[in-house]
Amino acid sequence: MWKSWRFWVGAVISAFFLIIALRGLDLRLVWAVAKEANYWWILPGVVAYFIGVWARTWRWHYLLRPIKPISLKSMWPVVVIGYMGNNVYPFRAGEVIRAYVLKKKEGVSISASIATILVERIFDGLVMLLFVFVALPTAPGLPSWLRQTVILASLAFFGALLVFLIMAALPKTFRRWYEWGINRFVPGQFRDTLLVLADRFMEGLISLTSPKDIFMVFLTSVVIWLLETVKYWFVMHAFDFSVSFFALMLMNGVVNLATTLPSAPGYIGTFDGPGIEILKVFGVEGAIAAAYTLVLHAALWLPITLLGFYYMIRESLGWQDFDKAVQAKEDIVEEQIEDHEPIEPDPRQPPSLTQSSPEQEGL
Repeated sequence: MWKSWRFWVGAVISAFFLIIALRGLDLRLVWAVAKEANYWWILPGVVAYFIGVWARTWRWHYLLRPIKPISLKSMWPVVVIGYMGNNVYPFRAGEVIRAYVLKKKEGVSISASIATILVERIFDGLVMLLFVFVALPTAPGLPSWLRQTVILASLAFFGALLVFLIMAALPKTFRRWYEWGINRFVPGQFRDTLLVLADRFMEGLISLTSPKDIFMVFLTSVVIWLLETVKYWFVMHAFDFSVSFFALMLMNGVVNLATTLPSAPGYIGTFDGPGIEILKVFGVEGAIAAAYTLVLHAALWLPITLLGFYYMIRESLGWQDFDKAVQAKEDIVEEQIEDHEPIEPDPRQPPSLTQSSPEQEGL
């Protein structure tokens, strides 16, 4: 990891945001404020957060149903390991780790899992934007960079969702397009591999063909992020300041949009800088805002990471497994190709790439 260019790019971006976060602050005063906090308030916040992680597990279980029904009990440690991976590897590598662990445990192809995870991230982004738009009227004044970020993020997430919805609605059309592109522009030895990966990815979008599924995933995403905001609210009570729940929704939305940027492991800087700036907008003194944000960041990072390490040991996984997933070695791709067999479609779902209806043939 230390030799990867991705690590160093993330480290530079994290350093930039940390400089923004801590500039002009008396770090001794920040430390003094942190020492005086009532840390018992973190406990109910952790409980709320883990209820949210359970909701994340249910959402992923729901998205994977058309591919393979998997119990929540089996999926819970996989989700926790994945979020631990996000905290210890740069570039959200935990998402690939999550797909890799599910492949080992349940035989679900990595490409299909990645497709469902991308759907999760799109809905997370949309909910973050919803939080920002709902809370903006309560803010006394926001810097221009924040408004520009919200506009760009809105275009990106709504655009991605639109593309995925079209892909899910017209699977045969998109297969013709990417099959043509792969056969025309990709060297022959790689064509079969890319076609398999593309087909598996399309299978992971099956849930987006159902309005009910889209609604359920969106509703679950709202619940997940409201529960995380509840943790923000509990941790706030450990410090000597008070802002509205809407202000914390705005902070939650902005910091999580910022953490989509490359950063050092654990979202160092990309979480802290925007969080401190948002609290300052609501009149929170800089040292208090910094102490709260840094403690909140640690309270979000530590519990899920420790539990992820526990499940990693229990599942007999080693760092070499994670390195294999992060580096996307060829043997993972080959494993998907060897296991590439038609998936029996769920009769409750619309036909997918493995089964076409006359209506789809005409699209």
